[in-house]
This record gives sequence, structure tokens and C-alpha cells, in this order.
Amino acid sequence: MPATRLRDLSPAQWRSGLAAWLGWTFDGLDMHLYTLVAAPFVAELLGVGSTADPKVGHYGSIIQGAFLLGWAFGGGLFGRIGDRLGRSKALVLTILTYASFTGLSFFATQWWHLMIFRFLAALGIGGEWAVGASLIAETWPPRWRPWLAAVLQTGVNIGIIGAGLANMLLASAPPRYLFLVGILPALLVLWIRRAVPEPEEWSTAHEGSGSNTPKLRDLFAGGQRRTTLWIIATCSISLTAHWAFMFWHQQHLRNLPEVLSLSAGEKNKLASIAMYLVIGTSIVGNFFSGWLAKQVGYRNAIVAMFIAYFCCMLGAYGTPRDHHAILNWLPWIGFCQGGFALFTMYLPPLFPTLIRTTGAGFCYNIGRITAALGTIFFGLFSTFGDHRAGLLYAGMLFLPAAAVACFLPDTRD
Repeated sequence: MPATRLRDLSPAQWRSGLAAWLGWTFDGLDMHLYTLVAAPFVAELLGVGSTADPKVGHYGSIIQGAFLLGWAFGGGLFGRIGDRLGRSKALVLTILTYASFTGLSFFATQWWHLMIFRFLAALGIGGEWAVGASLIAETWPPRWRPWLAAVLQTGVNIGIIGAGLANMLLASAPPRYLFLVGILPALLVLWIRRAVPEPEEWSTAHEGSGSNTPKLRDLFAGGQRRTTLWIIATCSISLTAHWAFMFWHQQHLRNLPEVLSLSAGEKNKLASIAMYLVIGTSIVGNFFSGWLAKQVGYRNAIVAMFIAYFCCMLGAYGTPRDHHAILNWLPWIGFCQGGFALFTMYLPPLFPTLIRTTGAGFCYNIGRITAALGTIFFGLFSTFGDHRAGLLYAGMLFLPAAAVACFLPDTRD
């Protein structure tokens, strides 16, 4: 009989849930360390004196593009490993990957060194999303999925807040020191390997499949093809817009005329405050999105949140604003980001068990490729540190993303 209360859950379910949540928390930590110090660190690596130098934005966007590209490949790579070797084993590998290469970013002496380290770290971050989502989907009660999606996404948000806190504590240190914080997730690996079993659903399917395991091409076969293509389209458009905001809003804020005169430490603190405003309200947005999905279904909730995201981006960047005015808009943008939490529990059940992690990881994270190109593309609209036009055009993508999302399967738990 499925558990209906928290106290009905087994110890194995609790451990699986905690492992996935911690994996996502450290995912968020390592994911956003770079965005907090991108401008000063890239300026240091290039040997230029100002973060407003066009070279900083140019090479910084290339590094972020490589990160998003690695995220896309990691979703497919570790998704396949998760379907072949098991969710728990794959989770360990993803965490080791992103912790190791985030820490190695400390040793970068050229901009392309940092690009390579961020690409490799992103392989693990992209893979962890798919593995953790499938682990939860296969071990916890299906009727709880909207709330589980909110809780998992909140783990990412807390990790990002942790990155902001680390940035504040290390505000007076050279930017590269922030990457050493990214080694911490590696401490989680030994506990996961010992305490978290493989889900019974995966084990049963794996043992019964023999050598007839599904292939990547099966995502595009038969009735599965339509679902796969609409998910890819929705994620590609929305993630391009979302990651353009997540990267460029920090750079735009740092280079506003009244902010340029601040000290490096004051700029770091302002960047952390901006991150807190976005991420703190996105936690509220996660649970609102879960509630909304319960009322109207996943598809309609995603459409509604994307439309709201567009409206808030238009309000924030539709006209030039000083940093005080922008800070007032950031909580609303953060709230709308809760829509992305829904993909966590919405996508895995749309795929068969032995291609579930591959399907969810590939279809969601393939959007990072367009997001990588979009981050670089929208950076072209910058004029000596002013990224407002790029942010505005990126926000407009949420309208076609909402339109395409209307064709997703309409499911409820």
C-alpha cells in the first residue's frame, strides 16, 4: 500500500530522498559560483583593468556557453549511465565530476583553462539533474510528485544561496578562491554509495531486460517521438531565455553607472543580494507551481508561469533602470522561476523505466545547447557593460516557450 504520510515512508525512501536533495543542493552551489565572480575573474585572467571592458563580456559569455554545453552533454551521458548501471552509482559519479572540476577552476591562469574546467564540471551537474529526478520518481509515492518537485528545486535554490553566502564571506579575497567551496560536495559521495540502494523499480526492470535494453533512438520511435520532440522544443526555448537572465543580469547589475564606482567588495555584496532576492522568492515560486500543477495539471501550470516570466522581464528591462529599481523587480522574476521546478517530476514518468534517466536528462538538458548559444548571442547586444537589451530580448522568448508548451502531454498525479 502506498505511503500517505511522511511517517509511513521506509528508511530506504528517506535516504534516497535525502541523497537526491543534497545532490541537487550542491548542484546549485557549484552551478552558480561562476556567475557570481565571472566579471572580476575573467577580467583578471584577461589582464584588463575594468569589468566593463567588452572583452570581459565576450569571453565570459563563451565560458558560460561552454558550461551550458557541458550540461547538455552531461544530461545524456550520465542519463545513459544511470539507466545502465543504476541511479545510486550514477549519482556518485555525477557529484564527483562536478565537485572535482569546480575545485580545479581555482588553478585557471588563462580564460580557456576556466572554460574547460566549467565544461567538465557541467557534465556532472547536467547528469545529476536526471539521475536525482529518476531516483525520487521511482522511490517516492506518485501522488506527492508536485510537492517533491518543489522540494528538490528548493535544494538547488538553497545551494545557490550558499554560493551567495560564500561569495559574501570571501568578498575581500581574490575571485578564484570561491571555486574551492565547490569541492565540498565530494564529501557526500561515500555516504551515498553505502546508504542509498538502487530503486526496486529499476532493479526489476534491469534484471528482466537481459540484453534488450532500450537505445537512445527509442526516444524518437513510435508514440514516444511526439512527446520527446515537444519536450525538447519547450526546454530549448525556455532555458535559453532563463539562462540568459541568470548569467547576464549579474553582469548588467555590476556595470550600471552608479555601481561601477563601488569597490570590488561592495560589488560582490550587491551581486549576492541580487542572487538572494531571485533565489529566495523562487523557493516560494516552487511551491506555488506545485500547488498550481495540482489544480490545473503540469502543462497548464508551466504555460502560466512562462507567461508571468515574460511579463516580469518586460517590466524589469523594458526601460533603463538604476540598480535600486532593478532590485525591486528581481523577486518577481525569481518567483516565476518556480515553473522550472515542475519539470523535475513531470518528465521522468513520461519515459519507460530503462530509458527514463536518458529520456529526462537528454530532453531537458538538450535545451542547454541552445541556451549556450543564446548566452553568447544575447551578449552581442551589450554596449560596454550594458546588457539591458539582451536581457529584454531574452525575456521575450518566454512567449513562444509558453505557446510550444501547450502541446506537451496533459498529466496530473
